[in-house]
Amino acid sequence: MSVIRLLPDLLINQIAAGEVVERPASALKELLENSVDAGAGEIGVTLVQGGIKQLRVADDGVGIVGEELALALARHATSKIASLPDLESVNSLGFRGEALASIAAVSRLTLTSRRRGERHAWKVEAAGGVVAGLQPAALESGTAVEVLDLYFNTPARRKFLKTEATEYGHCEEMFRRIALSRTDIGFSLQHNNRKVWYLPAGTMERRAATLLGDEFSAAAILVDERAGSLRLWGMASLPGFTRGGRDAQYFYVNGRFVRDKLIAHAIREAYKDILHHDRHPAFALFLETEPEAVDVNVHPTKIEVRFRDGRAVHQFIFHALNKALSAPIQARQAHAATPFSPQPRSSTSVAPGQAAYSRQQAMPLGVAERSNLYETLFGRLGKPEPGETAHAVEPDIPPLGFALGQLHGVYILAQNAKGVVVVDMHAAHERVTYEKLKSALDGRAVAMQPLLIPVSFHAGVLDVAAAEEHGAALAALGFDIAALSPTTLAVRALPALLADADPVLLARDLLKELHEFGVAQVLAERRNELLATLACHGSVRANRKLTVPEMNALLREMEATERADQCNHGRPTWREVTLDELDKLFMRGK
Repeated sequence: MSVIRLLPDLLINQIAAGEVVERPASALKELLENSVDAGAGEIGVTLVQGGIKQLRVADDGVGIVGEELALALARHATSKIASLPDLESVNSLGFRGEALASIAAVSRLTLTSRRRGERHAWKVEAAGGVVAGLQPAALESGTAVEVLDLYFNTPARRKFLKTEATEYGHCEEMFRRIALSRTDIGFSLQHNNRKVWYLPAGTMERRAATLLGDEFSAAAILVDERAGSLRLWGMASLPGFTRGGRDAQYFYVNGRFVRDKLIAHAIREAYKDILHHDRHPAFALFLETEPEAVDVNVHPTKIEVRFRDGRAVHQFIFHALNKALSAPIQARQAHAATPFSPQPRSSTSVAPGQAAYSRQQAMPLGVAERSNLYETLFGRLGKPEPGETAHAVEPDIPPLGFALGQLHGVYILAQNAKGVVVVDMHAAHERVTYEKLKSALDGRAVAMQPLLIPVSFHAGVLDVAAAEEHGAALAALGFDIAALSPTTLAVRALPALLADADPVLLARDLLKELHEFGVAQVLAERRNELLATLACHGSVRANRKLTVPEMNALLREMEATERADQCNHGRPTWREVTLDELDKLFMRGK
């Protein structure tokens, strides 16, 4: 018969350590959070053998008085909360008072601290949870925690640790998370006597550029939105900079790094229209809210949170990020882009000078051609006048500039204030058409264009049934599709925005969606996917010859359109090559 008994304190601490201290990186997280909570201005981390042999964190925070050092190693001893109301509105990163006790239970730990104003420092040592007496020590200020031989007394647990390189990788990632969260604190990291990082206190932009890379920094937009007690701020990458995994995603709630399904879903929804296939965005975003509006005590490692009003938080994050990502090119004057690398194309090219100027039907893009276009685009040839630079341009030139011509019937070449812009005309027109369709459908104002001669086609039984059953939904989308026989349908009208598209292909794709998913799902959950498909059909195709006014019209439409940097599939619509980059390419000035 089993007997219920109280477990000894040492075993209790080792069980707790199993939850809190999974590996060296877990111990590093707890120690770094303690240093941040202590008001440190500088935090130094030293690792040996990936933190398995040695892990030391030193800070210049307020410190701990000598007589409280032993108490700091006791379970559930903390200065951060004292009552249930404190727990329900936690402002600090740590609050349970079990981290140091858990680490001390599975290592040889030395805790040294000097309270500001005290004559000297004090230290206590613990081995496997057994705490030795208080001793005087030398330390300039703050607190230093040294952890040696992690899991020395639990060999079964030590066997589960990975290689030194793997454990160091986890430690460095934990260091990166904390360093990104507090750019007002200086951080340093040393591994095996090699200095890896030195991060002086500074701005968010500078810290992100250092830790996440200059490429991320150049392709990121600043986010700062408020609604009531909620604020979302930080940096998020434009879709031109994406990753194959989620390794460059950092989200913080009241300064605490979290991985939360609700937050992740809101961010995915904000990027849904502009990410390419299975790519992932990069970001360092900070959500601030009232402490009592979020529960941080729902996971042993405090990496998960629970919001009092999760729906409101989800909607706020989605709308704030969606607004930042949707800013038209005209509004944000275009972000720096990846240098253009021309790709060889197949033999679809035409004679020089023919592609951009041959006679054709006009695209439905109603922007007038700028007067004296040649003078506008090319200016004077020869030397600049006194006071001008060699790269002088008109001060009122728009972000995407003015068209020079077409390249292989696929790209538009334009000149802007910075240099040359290359536009994928199909991808760009697809985005413009897509956004117009969304706006028109939202406003219940999809203009219908009757066909002079209806187009009939053979259709399956399900397609005919869908056309007859969902006539009102088709009309709301700008279509008039009627049954002529049990196996024949006729397209009598199309959305005016898609008037140049193939009526049969449009009708087939639309009816397929309707009979596969039903009208309710198509007009709700799959609305954007459907409109993206329709926009693709209605956009200008490769090898379509455009006049200069049509090219300029498309550029102006792009500048005024949300998310115009990417097509509906997440591919970039334009790239810029600056004059400085061209000068380097041709070795000017050398």
